[in-house]
This record gives sequence, C-alpha cells and structure tokens, in this order.
Amino acid sequence: MNCPRCQGSLEELSLGDVSTTMCPHCGFADIPVEHIRDGEEPESWRDAFNRFYER
Repeated sequence: MNCPRCQGSLEELSLGDVSTTMCPHCGFADIPVEHIRDGEEPESWRDAFNRFYER
C-alpha cells in the first residue's frame, strides 16, 4: 500500500488489538483528526500570569 501524501511505502504500527498505518518518509499517519478548535479562545500569557499572581 502506498502513502496518499508522498506515494512512499506505508508501515503498520500495532499496540495490542489496535493498529494503524504510517509513512516513515513524510510522517503521514492514518489517524482521523478534527482541525476545528472547540471551546474558548486560548488564554493569553498576561491573563495566565495575572491568574497566577492573584493566588
């Protein structure tokens, strides 16, 4: 089986009963992910320091 990204050969990785394929050439991994961020905006450094010093 060839990599859909670079057409290199894929390797199979297994851990227990779970396995997936990955490409050692370009780093492609056949793992579904969502690229849409859910939730709040990330905390700024200023807000994080203020929260820390308020304790």
